Amino acid sequence: MSESKEKVTEEQAAEKGQKQEEQSAEQENEETEELYSQYEDFEEDELRELLVARDQKVQELEEELAEAKDNHLRKAAELENYRKRVQRERSQVYETAKANALDDFLEINDDLQRTLKAAEELEVNDTLMDGVSLVANKFKEVLNKYGVERIDEEGVPFNVDMHDAMMRQKPEDDSIGSDVVLNVVESGYRMGDRTIRHAKVIVSE
Repeated sequence: MSESKEKVTEEQAAEKGQKQEEQSAEQENEETEELYSQYEDFEEDELRELLVARDQKVQELEEELAEAKDNHLRKAAELENYRKRVQRERSQVYETAKANALDDFLEINDDLQRTLKAAEELEVNDTLMDGVSLVANKFKEVLNKYGVERIDEEGVPFNVDMHDAMMRQKPEDDSIGSDVVLNVVESGYRMGDRTIRHAKVIVSE
């Protein structure tokens, strides 16, 4: 395209833009005149009433908008609370199912631990005991994987959330106060804050 043609095109575009601006201004003037013509026969009091009515309508619309916004925020909060509650309940169901499944293996683990302890006082084939130890260690690894801990500590305060008192007796050591775990008859287990099985204990009087 030659330089003269480019110049003509620019002039045409400028002229077109100017015409559009003039048409827009002309349209605005017509709309303004039409608006004025609607109210030119009104008295001052009538115009004042119209303005008051308009302000009231604006206020009503603002109140409706605020109420709609408030309802929207409330619904959003309710939905978020519902989502959290469902997620929490789902997590609780999962933790309960996991605890119940692990509970079935705790008796086996206890038997293995009792077998290892009894073997310390007996003459047992080393190869056999190595196999029992291997199985016991695998059980221990599985329990550790799921965060399961034994409740078998003695000399600690009795805790109803972890202990089940089988009997009470007077301690041989007078320095031991009451409600202290003297002996663990059967170990308990816990997973996080959940007690899978309470430890059966003897408690000081």
